[in-house]
Amino acid sequence: MATVVTVGAHILDVLARPVEGIPGGQDTVVVDQIRVTAAGAAAGTAVALARLGNRVVSVGAIGDDDLGDLLVTIMNRNGVDVTGLVRRTAEQTSASILPIRPDGGRPSFHVPGANLTLTAHAVEPGLLAAANAVHLGGPDVTFGLNDPEFFAALDAARASGTVVTMDLLSNMPDLVRGAAAFLPHVDHFLPNEEQATAMTGEDDPEKAARALLAEGPATVVVTLGAEGSLVATAGGVHRLPVLPVEVVDTTGCGDAYCAGFITGLGRGEDVLESARWGTAAAATVAQGLGSDAGLKDLDSVLALLA
Repeated sequence: MATVVTVGAHILDVLARPVEGIPGGQDTVVVDQIRVTAAGAAAGTAVALARLGNRVVSVGAIGDDDLGDLLVTIMNRNGVDVTGLVRRTAEQTSASILPIRPDGGRPSFHVPGANLTLTAHAVEPGLLAAANAVHLGGPDVTFGLNDPEFFAALDAARASGTVVTMDLLSNMPDLVRGAAAFLPHVDHFLPNEEQATAMTGEDDPEKAARALLAEGPATVVVTLGAEGSLVATAGGVHRLPVLPVEVVDTTGCGDAYCAGFITGLGRGEDVLESARWGTAAAATVAQGLGSDAGLKDLDSVLALLA
């Protein structure tokens, strides 16, 4: 069992489906389903990793409020070690309300909250070095991690054998470009197409991936939504298609992809096969509501690849 430390954005999601529009006045619309999940590029990935059979420690900042209590309960229930979470009395826990459209689209109402207060001092350097993998989830919105002290801790962990992966949370160009400072300290970077092009200025995802490789990572995996994903290494670029499933909600698919990818690496798979594991994990989540939908165990995810 691999030990993975997830560091970064922790969000509580409230999701409802299907939602075709916001009712006027005081009207009520009856929907099929409402769920509350642990989400964000660190918390959502942490839950997915735990369900895929990894030992997970999650590090981040949440509020000392009811939302934070609920987020901790959900993560504990899924077997995630939350002792790395710090509680902020002056900030609320980051949260989103997501009305999911019938086609799976997901507009959102979002409060950044305590994520903005996370700093390098909340991360125990020894924890990073002791892990098999460290996943940076959303450093574009946890600005305090953009710190030479944290970069040094990442480099020391990598020197001891820890694998470092990174995913982003937002698609806002200024935030995404700010996360480029992390690239020299990362082994595998997994942005979506919009993030990759915003970070590099390249319109083509393959060109964007090659530009990102030049900044330091050994692998860049760009997720392309319905078009699948591409895996770029020094040896070339490979395209992977999506799996044919009925999409209900795309929330958390990127987090699940990261979890599948990291799990594959931890089981000794190469980056291309690990990306196939990520594809299967994302396809599993896409079939239900929320960032952890349908994820039971690794075997059921890999069955989609059979």
